[in-house]
Amino acid sequence: MAKRKAKPPAGRRTPAKRARPAKRTKPARRAKLATQSGETHAIERALAAFAHDVRTPLTGILALGELLATSELGERERRWVASLKSAADHLVALTSLVVDAAKAEVHGLVLRHDVFDLRAFVEALADSLTVRAAGKALIAEVVIGEEVSGGVIGDPVRLRGAIENLIDNAVKFTPAGSVTLAVSAARSRGGRVRVVFSVTDSGIGMSRAEVARLFRPFAQASAEVSRRFGGAGLGLMLVKRLAQAMDGDLAVTSRSGTGSTFRLSVVLARAPAAQGERSPDARDPGAATARSARILCAEDNPYGRVILSTILKELGHGVQFVGSGDAAVAAAAAGGYDLVLMDVTLPGGDGIEATRRIRALASAAARLPVIGISGLSSAEEEARARAAGMNDYLAKPVSPARLAKAIAGVMG
Repeated sequence: MAKRKAKPPAGRRTPAKRARPAKRTKPARRAKLATQSGETHAIERALAAFAHDVRTPLTGILALGELLATSELGERERRWVASLKSAADHLVALTSLVVDAAKAEVHGLVLRHDVFDLRAFVEALADSLTVRAAGKALIAEVVIGEEVSGGVIGDPVRLRGAIENLIDNAVKFTPAGSVTLAVSAARSRGGRVRVVFSVTDSGIGMSRAEVARLFRPFAQASAEVSRRFGGAGLGLMLVKRLAQAMDGDLAVTSRSGTGSTFRLSVVLARAPAAQGERSPDARDPGAATARSARILCAEDNPYGRVILSTILKELGHGVQFVGSGDAAVAAAAAGGYDLVLMDVTLPGGDGIEATRRIRALASAAARLPVIGISGLSSAEEEARARAAGMNDYLAKPVSPARLAKAIAGVMG
């Protein structure tokens, strides 16, 4: 039998309940939160500075390597250029690993959702394996399933870095023999596709105990392996975390003395056919504007200026440099330019703030196309850049082909 609440006697009022005062954050707690927030911002600034300082010279190394590769070289010189590019690509991947590891500890992994062609993406990985294996006189084998094709949506930059890390390890830990890259794809639920990348080597292999230690941060299979082959011990932990963020996983089978197989699986969304025809990583080196452009370039690094000047002149453009955000705004307002190439990290107002000020100009200069260049590759940074009014955004290192394509895109 349900109980009823007794009504108060007539003439008596039920005392109103007093509202509880809102909980206040204790001063010590507020101070702790403020300290943590300050530390987070300090880490982000340090990461941005590190990425900028490392990726700026890497842009130069890769760009000069590409320019050299298009010139008349002998067979020996071409091998040198290929080795130079391979070494620079390795440094790019290592830098991305360090930055991503630090960012993941602060914010967690934030993935991009770019459209890219799966077949072209895998073929670029195959080329990378061939170059790395040739450097150690190893046999490189590539097996690509027929179903590996079409446009997909995902984070091609991080995914490529993850697989190249597996390839690097396979080559590094294989004194002689072969390294095989096998890629297969199968339909998944909801119009998605599960892609499996397998990297198999005939190298030193690992025991069960060594495999168990692989995915710990800053861990190598053993101290002896670390002494013989080097490595920071960051890669596999991040690769596994990335795979899991993409609804997949990273697994390994290995036997000491006979080699290892790493299987990285990810689930990608299928892109509409019209969007999946081109890959962000399969740029057309000949893609350039039909006419030469007068480009205002905001870059304060002397080395970066030399590299960008070389690339832009090779592409047939004129370039004028300024060294700060304030100078970029003033030069844009004065007129005479078709395009602004804006480094995001600048003194005197950074590139994002300078772009906002250009967009606020009361003249035709407010409509100038602006391409941002940044050493910090992240979806958040790109979103900030585009929100400020940038038409395109390139993460360093920037190749001549990528820059040519971006210029062609914003110039129409």
